[in-house]
Amino acid sequence: MKDLEGYVILITGATDGLGEKVATDFAALGATLLLHGRDPEKGRRVTDAIKETTGSDRLHYYNADLSSLAEVEALADAIAADWRGLDVLINNAGVGAGPDPKRRELCRDGFELRFAVNYLAPFLLSYRLLPLLRLRAEEVGAARIVNVASVAQQDLDFDDVMLEKGYDGMRAYAQSKLALIMFSFDLAHELAGTGITVNAMHPASLMDTKMVREWFGAARTTVEEGARYLERLAVDDELQGKTGLYFDQGNPKRAAEQAYEEDARRRLRELTLKWISLRGQEAKT
Repeated sequence: MKDLEGYVILITGATDGLGEKVATDFAALGATLLLHGRDPEKGRRVTDAIKETTGSDRLHYYNADLSSLAEVEALADAIAADWRGLDVLINNAGVGAGPDPKRRELCRDGFELRFAVNYLAPFLLSYRLLPLLRLRAEEVGAARIVNVASVAQQDLDFDDVMLEKGYDGMRAYAQSKLALIMFSFDLAHELAGTGITVNAMHPASLMDTKMVREWFGAARTTVEEGARYLERLAVDDELQGKTGLYFDQGNPKRAAEQAYEEDARRRLRELTLKWISLRGQEAKT
């Protein structure tokens, strides 16, 4: 992979699994890494481990609980205060179905937890960091947003997006990942011609991560396999200019059909802007 000297890359969920592996690989290639996590002690420990492994002194840790929209905004503000530009934003952080998939959990703002972390947080963070991405695109001609989605996708029921009826954790996870893909398509269209590309991707099935072990007990693929595809989409010159796509590992594939329905994407965006404006009130569809 190419030298990443001069690149500034933000990875959410960088203290475990896929995010930690990609951060380690990019640090070894000379990139400046902005590492996000939600446990300060773990964040320091992982940052120190990456530094020891790679010898990089270009590691900067930021703490935020992405289940809180206020903390998402604070994260964006902190990064904007520290950096003039951003080459790559990798929205990797996410939560799975949970240890009890029949137990519906809410975030601090009152939204269903998986929808909040896996979709609302990257939506808000991406928009708040667009000025930094635009600056870099104007300077060097390109910047990228990569949203880590999943092959697990389920249509949104717009009458019950927060899943108040018949809750199932896997359904919650799958619809949040489809929402992230829908957002990726919309943002790519919005940013066409700016030099900023936006893509969503499924890195690998059942990687050896805490989330997979919690659900299934055993992994089928390695984190290294998923990292290889994510890294390629984030920095490979061959993919420069590719935007508005869903990748299943290294290849563009067709996502669930709802992702291509303009009316569904419009409704999702309208509801999202409404939900974000509610901030702390009870989330309703």
